[in-house]
Amino acid sequence: MDEMAYSINGENIHYGTPRNPCAPDRVPGGSSSGSAVAVGAKLVDFSLGTDTGGSVRVPASYCGIFGFRPSHGAVSESGVIPMSQSFDTVGWFARDPMILSRVGGVILQLPDVAPPIRPTSIIIAEDCFQLSSTPFDVVTGTVIKAVEKLYGGDVLKPEILGDYVKTNVPSLKHFMSKDNTDQIYNIPSLAALSSAMRLLQSAVKPDLGPGISERVSDALRTTGENIDICYSIKRELHDALSALLGDFGVLMIPTVPGPPPKLQTNTSDLEIFRARAFSLLSIAGVSGFCQVSIPLGMYNNLPLSISLVARHGADKFLLHLVESLYDSIEDRKQHIIEHKL
Repeated sequence: MDEMAYSINGENIHYGTPRNPCAPDRVPGGSSSGSAVAVGAKLVDFSLGTDTGGSVRVPASYCGIFGFRPSHGAVSESGVIPMSQSFDTVGWFARDPMILSRVGGVILQLPDVAPPIRPTSIIIAEDCFQLSSTPFDVVTGTVIKAVEKLYGGDVLKPEILGDYVKTNVPSLKHFMSKDNTDQIYNIPSLAALSSAMRLLQSAVKPDLGPGISERVSDALRTTGENIDICYSIKRELHDALSALLGDFGVLMIPTVPGPPPKLQTNTSDLEIFRARAFSLLSIAGVSGFCQVSIPLGMYNNLPLSISLVARHGADKFLLHLVESLYDSIEDRKQHIIEHKL
Protein backbone atom coordinates (compact mmCIF):
# COMPACT_ATOMS: atom_id res chain seq x y z
CA MET A 1 0.00 0.00 0.00
CA ASP A 2 1.00 3.63 -0.28
CA GLU A 3 2.79 5.28 2.62
CA MET A 4 0.33 6.46 5.27
CA ALA A 5 -2.48 5.46 2.86
CA TYR A 6 -1.99 8.93 1.39
CA SER A 7 -1.93 8.29 -2.36
CA ILE A 8 -4.09 6.75 -5.07
CA ASN A 9 -1.21 5.24 -7.08
CA GLY A 10 -0.38 2.13 -5.04
CA GLU A 11 3.38 2.66 -5.32
CA ASN A 12 5.73 2.47 -2.34
CA ILE A 13 9.38 3.52 -2.65
CA HIS A 14 10.31 1.56 0.50
CA TYR A 15 8.63 -1.81 -0.04
CA GLY A 16 7.87 -2.00 -3.74
CA THR A 17 4.67 -1.94 -5.76
CA PRO A 18 2.21 -4.83 -6.19
CA ARG A 19 1.90 -5.89 -9.83
CA ASN A 20 -1.32 -4.84 -11.55
CA PRO A 21 -2.82 -8.10 -12.87
CA CYS A 22 -4.71 -6.29 -15.65
CA ALA A 23 -1.87 -4.05 -16.83
CA PRO A 24 1.57 -5.02 -15.47
CA ASP A 25 3.24 -1.84 -16.75
CA ARG A 26 0.70 0.38 -14.95
CA VAL A 27 0.19 1.36 -11.32
CA PRO A 28 -2.27 -0.84 -9.41
CA GLY A 29 -3.97 2.10 -7.71
CA GLY A 30 -4.01 2.85 -4.03
CA SER A 31 -3.76 3.18 -1.31
CA SER A 32 -5.25 -0.31 -0.85
CA SER A 33 -3.16 -1.72 -3.70
CA GLY A 34 -2.30 -5.09 -2.16
CA SER A 35 -5.93 -5.87 -1.38
CA ALA A 36 -7.05 -5.04 -4.92
CA VAL A 37 -4.22 -6.95 -6.58
CA ALA A 38 -4.96 -10.05 -4.48
CA VAL A 39 -8.55 -10.08 -5.76
CA GLY A 40 -7.64 -9.15 -9.32
CA ALA A 41 -5.01 -11.91 -9.46
CA LYS A 42 -7.58 -14.45 -8.18
CA LEU A 43 -5.63 -15.16 -5.01
CA VAL A 44 -8.73 -14.47 -2.90
CA ASP A 45 -12.45 -14.00 -3.57
CA PHE A 46 -12.69 -10.70 -1.70
CA SER A 47 -10.59 -8.40 0.43
CA LEU A 48 -10.97 -5.34 2.64
CA GLY A 49 -9.44 -1.92 2.17
CA THR A 50 -9.79 1.54 3.62
CA ASP A 51 -11.20 4.39 1.53
CA THR A 52 -10.78 7.96 2.74
CA GLY A 53 -10.32 9.78 -0.55
CA GLY A 54 -10.54 6.92 -3.05
CA SER A 55 -8.33 4.10 -1.80
CA VAL A 56 -10.80 1.32 -2.66
CA ARG A 57 -12.49 2.81 -5.72
CA VAL A 58 -9.28 3.70 -7.58
CA PRO A 59 -7.45 0.35 -7.28
CA ALA A 60 -10.69 -1.46 -8.09
CA SER A 61 -10.92 0.51 -11.32
CA TYR A 62 -7.25 0.01 -12.20
CA CYS A 63 -7.31 -3.74 -11.47
CA GLY A 64 -10.58 -4.45 -13.29
CA ILE A 65 -12.65 -5.55 -10.27
CA PHE A 66 -15.55 -4.31 -8.15
CA GLY A 67 -14.81 -1.87 -5.34
CA PHE A 68 -17.33 -0.63 -2.78
CA ARG A 69 -16.98 2.46 -0.60
CA PRO A 70 -19.78 2.27 2.00
CA SER A 71 -21.70 5.18 3.46
CA HIS A 72 -19.60 6.96 6.05
CA GLY A 73 -20.08 5.19 9.38
CA ALA A 74 -21.91 2.17 7.90
CA VAL A 75 -19.02 -0.25 8.58
CA SER A 76 -17.17 -0.46 11.88
CA GLU A 77 -13.72 1.14 11.90
CA SER A 78 -12.72 -0.52 15.16
CA GLY A 79 -8.99 -1.25 15.14
CA VAL A 80 -8.30 0.98 12.14
CA ILE A 81 -5.74 3.75 12.60
CA PRO A 82 -7.64 6.89 11.58
CA MET A 83 -6.41 9.08 8.78
CA SER A 84 -9.18 11.67 8.56
CA GLN A 85 -12.10 10.55 10.70
CA SER A 86 -14.77 12.57 8.90
CA PHE A 87 -14.01 10.73 5.65
CA ASP A 88 -12.53 7.35 6.65
CA THR A 89 -14.44 4.21 5.61
CA VAL A 90 -13.74 0.48 5.42
CA GLY A 91 -14.64 -0.84 1.97
CA TRP A 92 -14.10 -4.06 0.06
CA PHE A 93 -13.20 -5.64 -3.29
CA ALA A 94 -14.57 -8.60 -5.25
CA ARG A 95 -14.56 -9.96 -8.80
CA ASP A 96 -18.19 -11.09 -8.63
CA PRO A 97 -21.19 -8.85 -7.77
CA MET A 98 -22.83 -11.61 -5.72
CA ILE A 99 -19.76 -11.92 -3.49
CA LEU A 100 -19.57 -8.12 -3.28
CA SER A 101 -23.16 -8.10 -2.01
CA ARG A 102 -22.64 -11.02 0.40
CA VAL A 103 -19.70 -9.25 2.05
CA GLY A 104 -21.85 -6.17 2.46
CA GLY A 105 -24.59 -8.26 4.05
CA VAL A 106 -22.12 -9.35 6.73
CA ILE A 107 -20.25 -6.16 7.58
CA LEU A 108 -22.72 -3.33 6.90
CA GLN A 109 -24.23 -2.02 10.13
CA LEU A 110 -27.51 -1.12 8.46
CA PRO A 111 -31.04 -2.51 8.85
CA ASP A 112 -32.33 -5.01 6.30
CA VAL A 113 -34.80 -3.14 4.10
CA ALA A 114 -36.46 -4.62 1.03
CA PRO A 115 -35.01 -2.67 -1.91
CA PRO A 116 -37.35 -1.30 -4.59
CA ILE A 117 -37.80 -3.22 -7.82
CA ARG A 118 -36.25 -0.40 -9.83
CA PRO A 119 -34.34 2.83 -9.12
CA THR A 120 -36.44 5.97 -9.28
CA SER A 121 -33.80 7.66 -11.45
CA ILE A 122 -30.30 7.10 -12.78
CA ILE A 123 -28.76 10.53 -13.21
CA ILE A 124 -25.94 10.77 -15.74
CA ALA A 125 -23.52 13.52 -14.66
CA GLU A 126 -22.55 14.59 -18.17
CA ASP A 127 -19.97 17.18 -17.09
CA CYS A 128 -18.18 14.59 -14.96
CA PHE A 129 -17.67 12.43 -18.03
CA GLN A 130 -15.98 15.40 -19.71
CA LEU A 131 -13.15 14.90 -17.21
CA SER A 132 -12.52 11.43 -18.62
CA SER A 133 -10.01 10.79 -21.39
CA THR A 134 -12.14 7.84 -22.56
CA PRO A 135 -14.97 8.69 -25.00
CA PHE A 136 -18.36 9.20 -23.33
CA ASP A 137 -20.15 6.52 -25.38
CA VAL A 138 -17.47 3.95 -24.59
CA VAL A 139 -17.77 4.50 -20.83
CA THR A 140 -21.55 4.84 -20.59
CA GLY A 141 -22.92 2.90 -23.56
CA THR A 142 -22.80 -0.56 -22.00
CA VAL A 143 -24.46 0.54 -18.75
CA ILE A 144 -27.10 2.69 -20.47
CA LYS A 145 -28.18 -0.23 -22.67
CA ALA A 146 -28.34 -2.51 -19.63
CA VAL A 147 -30.48 0.06 -17.78
CA GLU A 148 -32.80 0.49 -20.76
CA LYS A 149 -33.24 -3.27 -21.02
CA LEU A 150 -34.11 -3.73 -17.33
CA TYR A 151 -35.86 -0.50 -16.36
CA GLY A 152 -36.66 1.43 -19.53
CA GLY A 153 -35.07 4.60 -20.83
CA ASP A 154 -37.32 6.94 -18.84
CA VAL A 155 -35.30 6.27 -15.67
CA LEU A 156 -32.19 7.89 -17.23
CA LYS A 157 -31.81 11.63 -16.57
CA PRO A 158 -28.96 13.89 -17.80
CA GLU A 159 -27.56 16.46 -15.36
CA ILE A 160 -24.83 19.09 -15.31
CA LEU A 161 -23.75 18.27 -11.79
CA GLY A 162 -21.29 21.15 -11.49
CA ASP A 163 -24.01 23.75 -12.00
CA TYR A 164 -26.25 22.00 -9.48
CA VAL A 165 -23.48 21.85 -6.88
CA LYS A 166 -22.44 25.49 -7.39
CA THR A 167 -26.02 26.56 -6.75
CA ASN A 168 -26.67 24.33 -3.74
CA VAL A 169 -23.29 24.24 -1.95
CA PRO A 170 -22.59 27.91 -1.20
CA SER A 171 -19.57 27.27 1.05
CA LEU A 172 -17.74 25.87 -1.96
CA LYS A 173 -17.01 29.41 -3.15
CA HIS A 174 -14.19 29.59 -0.59
CA PHE A 175 -12.22 27.05 -2.66
CA MET A 176 -13.04 28.43 -6.10
CA SER A 177 -11.55 31.34 -7.99
CA LYS A 178 -13.38 33.30 -10.68
CA ASP A 179 -11.01 31.93 -13.30
CA ASN A 180 -11.01 28.34 -12.07
CA THR A 181 -14.62 27.27 -11.66
CA ASP A 182 -13.91 23.94 -13.34
CA GLN A 183 -12.30 22.80 -10.08
CA ILE A 184 -15.68 22.71 -8.38
CA TYR A 185 -15.14 19.27 -6.84
CA ASN A 186 -11.50 19.83 -5.91
CA ILE A 187 -12.28 20.20 -2.22
CA PRO A 188 -9.41 19.61 0.23
CA SER A 189 -11.31 16.77 1.85
CA LEU A 190 -8.18 15.26 3.35
CA ALA A 191 -6.92 18.48 4.89
CA ALA A 192 -7.57 17.49 8.47
CA LEU A 193 -5.16 14.68 9.28
CA SER A 194 -6.13 12.65 12.32
CA SER A 195 -4.39 13.18 15.65
CA ALA A 196 -2.73 9.76 15.22
CA MET A 197 -1.20 10.81 11.90
CA ARG A 198 -0.10 14.15 13.34
CA LEU A 199 1.59 12.36 16.24
CA LEU A 200 3.39 10.06 13.81
CA GLN A 201 4.69 13.04 11.86
CA SER A 202 5.86 14.98 14.91
CA ALA A 203 7.37 12.05 16.84
CA VAL A 204 8.79 9.82 14.10
CA LYS A 205 9.29 12.23 11.18
CA PRO A 206 9.16 9.39 8.61
CA ASP A 207 11.03 9.56 5.32
CA LEU A 208 8.16 9.91 2.87
CA GLY A 209 8.28 9.55 -0.89
CA PRO A 210 7.74 12.35 -3.43
CA GLY A 211 4.22 13.70 -3.66
CA ILE A 212 3.17 12.21 -0.33
CA SER A 213 5.67 14.28 1.65
CA GLU A 214 4.38 17.52 0.13
CA ARG A 215 0.72 16.64 0.71
CA VAL A 216 1.32 15.74 4.35
CA SER A 217 3.16 19.03 4.90
CA ASP A 218 0.27 20.94 3.34
CA ALA A 219 -2.24 19.10 5.52
CA LEU A 220 -0.31 19.86 8.69
CA ARG A 221 -0.41 23.57 7.82
CA THR A 222 -4.17 23.63 7.27
CA THR A 223 -5.88 26.31 9.35
CA GLY A 224 -8.81 25.69 11.64
CA GLU A 225 -10.86 28.10 9.54
CA ASN A 226 -10.37 26.03 6.40
CA ILE A 227 -11.26 22.85 8.25
CA ASP A 228 -14.50 24.47 9.45
CA ILE A 229 -15.32 25.44 5.86
CA CYS A 230 -14.71 21.84 4.78
CA TYR A 231 -17.24 20.65 7.35
CA SER A 232 -19.77 23.18 6.01
CA ILE A 233 -19.19 21.90 2.47
CA LYS A 234 -19.63 18.34 3.70
CA ARG A 235 -23.04 19.13 5.23
CA GLU A 236 -24.23 21.18 2.26
CA LEU A 237 -23.15 18.60 -0.33
CA HIS A 238 -24.81 15.82 1.64
CA ASP A 239 -28.09 17.75 1.70
CA ALA A 240 -27.84 18.81 -1.95
CA LEU A 241 -27.20 15.31 -3.27
CA SER A 242 -29.87 13.85 -0.98
CA ALA A 243 -32.38 16.22 -2.57
CA LEU A 244 -31.15 15.36 -6.08
CA LEU A 245 -31.25 11.57 -5.70
CA GLY A 246 -34.07 11.04 -3.23
CA ASP A 247 -34.30 7.68 -1.49
CA PHE A 248 -33.61 5.42 -4.47
CA GLY A 249 -32.01 7.51 -7.18
CA VAL A 250 -28.48 6.84 -8.41
CA LEU A 251 -25.75 9.07 -9.83
CA MET A 252 -23.63 7.72 -12.71
CA ILE A 253 -20.05 9.05 -12.94
CA PRO A 254 -16.63 7.84 -14.10
CA THR A 255 -14.69 6.20 -11.29
CA VAL A 256 -11.45 7.83 -12.46
CA PRO A 257 -10.59 10.25 -15.30
CA GLY A 258 -8.67 7.74 -17.38
CA PRO A 259 -6.69 4.50 -17.46
CA PRO A 260 -4.07 3.74 -14.80
CA PRO A 261 -0.86 5.77 -15.25
CA LYS A 262 2.32 3.99 -16.24
CA LEU A 263 4.71 2.89 -13.52
CA GLN A 264 7.30 5.52 -12.59
CA THR A 265 5.37 8.36 -14.22
CA ASN A 266 6.90 11.64 -13.09
CA THR A 267 5.43 13.23 -9.99
CA SER A 268 4.13 16.40 -11.65
CA ASP A 269 2.08 14.42 -14.20
CA LEU A 270 0.71 12.20 -11.44
CA GLU A 271 -0.36 15.24 -9.42
CA ILE A 272 -2.30 16.63 -12.40
CA PHE A 273 -4.07 13.29 -12.83
CA ARG A 274 -4.69 13.09 -9.08
CA ALA A 275 -6.40 16.50 -9.04
CA ARG A 276 -8.74 15.41 -11.83
CA ALA A 277 -9.41 12.13 -10.06
CA PHE A 278 -10.38 13.88 -6.83
CA SER A 279 -12.87 15.98 -8.77
CA LEU A 280 -14.77 12.69 -9.16
CA LEU A 281 -13.81 10.85 -5.97
CA SER A 282 -14.80 13.69 -3.64
CA ILE A 283 -18.46 13.52 -4.70
CA ALA A 284 -19.08 10.44 -2.53
CA GLY A 285 -16.15 11.12 -0.22
CA VAL A 286 -17.30 14.55 0.92
CA SER A 287 -21.04 13.82 0.95
CA GLY A 288 -20.58 10.55 2.86
CA PHE A 289 -22.58 8.65 0.22
CA CYS A 290 -21.91 5.08 -0.90
CA GLN A 291 -20.28 4.32 -4.25
CA VAL A 292 -19.51 1.21 -6.27
CA SER A 293 -16.91 0.96 -9.04
CA ILE A 294 -18.04 -1.50 -11.73
CA PRO A 295 -15.57 -3.12 -14.16
CA LEU A 296 -16.52 -2.79 -17.84
CA GLY A 297 -13.82 -4.89 -19.45
CA MET A 298 -10.84 -3.57 -21.40
CA TYR A 299 -10.46 -0.59 -23.73
CA ASN A 300 -7.17 -0.06 -25.57
CA ASN A 301 -5.94 -3.08 -23.58
CA LEU A 302 -6.47 -1.21 -20.31
CA PRO A 303 -9.17 -1.68 -17.65
CA LEU A 304 -12.33 0.42 -17.93
CA SER A 305 -14.87 1.14 -15.19
CA ILE A 306 -17.86 3.24 -14.24
CA SER A 307 -19.34 4.19 -10.85
CA LEU A 308 -22.79 4.43 -9.33
CA VAL A 309 -23.38 6.61 -6.25
CA ALA A 310 -26.39 6.35 -3.91
CA ARG A 311 -27.53 8.29 -0.86
CA HIS A 312 -26.11 7.77 2.60
CA GLY A 313 -27.54 4.55 4.03
CA ALA A 314 -28.67 3.10 0.68
CA ASP A 315 -25.74 0.68 0.53
CA LYS A 316 -27.79 -2.52 0.32
CA PHE A 317 -30.00 -0.99 -2.36
CA LEU A 318 -26.89 -0.10 -4.38
CA LEU A 319 -25.42 -3.59 -4.00
CA HIS A 320 -28.73 -5.14 -5.09
CA LEU A 321 -28.86 -2.80 -8.10
CA VAL A 322 -25.38 -3.84 -9.22
CA GLU A 323 -26.32 -7.52 -8.95
CA SER A 324 -29.42 -6.90 -11.07
CA LEU A 325 -27.61 -4.86 -13.72
CA TYR A 326 -24.42 -6.80 -14.10
CA ASP A 327 -25.73 -9.77 -16.10
CA SER A 328 -26.91 -7.34 -18.77
CA ILE A 329 -23.63 -5.43 -18.58
CA GLU A 330 -21.67 -8.66 -19.05
CA ASP A 331 -23.73 -9.51 -22.13
CA ARG A 332 -22.81 -6.16 -23.68
CA LYS A 333 -19.15 -5.93 -22.74
CA GLN A 334 -18.26 -7.42 -26.09
CA HIS A 335 -19.64 -4.30 -27.77
CA ILE A 336 -16.94 -2.09 -26.25
CA ILE A 337 -14.65 -1.23 -29.14
CA GLU A 338 -11.01 -1.92 -28.37
CA HIS A 339 -8.94 0.57 -30.34
CA LYS A 340 -5.26 -0.07 -30.83
CA LEU A 341 -2.93 2.32 -29.06
